[in-house]
Amino acid sequence: MPDVAPIISDGYQLTGRTGAAVVAVLGGISATRDARSWWPTTVGINRPVDTREFGVLGVDWLDGGAGSDGRPERVITTHDQADSIATALDHLGIDRLHTLIGASYGGMVGLAFAQRYPDRVAQLAIISAPAQAHPMSTALRSIQRRIVELGIETGRLHDALSIARGLAMASYRSPCEFAERFSGVPDDDGRFAVDGYLRHQGEKFARSYSPARYLALSLSTDLHRVDPTRIRTPAVFVAARGDSIVPFDQMADLAARWDGPNRLVETPTRTGHDAFLAEPHAVGAILHDLLTSQVLA
Repeated sequence: MPDVAPIISDGYQLTGRTGAAVVAVLGGISATRDARSWWPTTVGINRPVDTREFGVLGVDWLDGGAGSDGRPERVITTHDQADSIATALDHLGIDRLHTLIGASYGGMVGLAFAQRYPDRVAQLAIISAPAQAHPMSTALRSIQRRIVELGIETGRLHDALSIARGLAMASYRSPCEFAERFSGVPDDDGRFAVDGYLRHQGEKFARSYSPARYLALSLSTDLHRVDPTRIRTPAVFVAARGDSIVPFDQMADLAARWDGPNRLVETPTRTGHDAFLAEPHAVGAILHDLLTSQVLA
């Protein structure tokens, strides 16, 4: 059965098969409500999350607005995002999600949703998302926020956001990948290929993202807290080998403290935290099995 025209409303989008069970697909802070656009290898026709078989719900993240000084007007938490998803389900007349798939920040929101609304989701797939942020990851994001704050104070918003995103990208990827992709030898002008890559990624991000939104969602990531001993929803936890943002030990601790049935899978990867985007095949196989076999039911 082909896709139908999506239902698009303020902050969310439902696409895929009409009347079918609904899967929520949530990504990182730069993800949008159109899951097929930011995760095309995983969501769509004949993909692991097959829109011929399921309805797919995506959301735009709340961001706290922007004050006159360029900073967020209010603090936003992952539990606020969970409340927003519950409101979207109410508007759509959906009592319960078949599955919630969350990667990175979206995985944190998925954990918050399962803790706050246990009767509204049947199972979870949580990819590279912990019960709370690792102190080293918070340290890196704190520096990124300071860079953006300095840009606000000096009037160099675009440059500051670009640099902050470049620093973030360096942590999303692994030393193994950078060693394979980039030479450590500069060109005749003293420029390094890896510097060009990070500048490009930062510029691309800064053209489409506001400083206030970045500050709000970065802080939201570090404020994230759930208690795994209070969550019973069946779950698959996916850890990416070499992930420096969410180390394997954090995912193992999440699984060990979980109060419901769960399975922990460590996927081989050369890219680290961003493997769900850069190397989607391993994660795709896990999601396909979960959606088609109900292995946690």
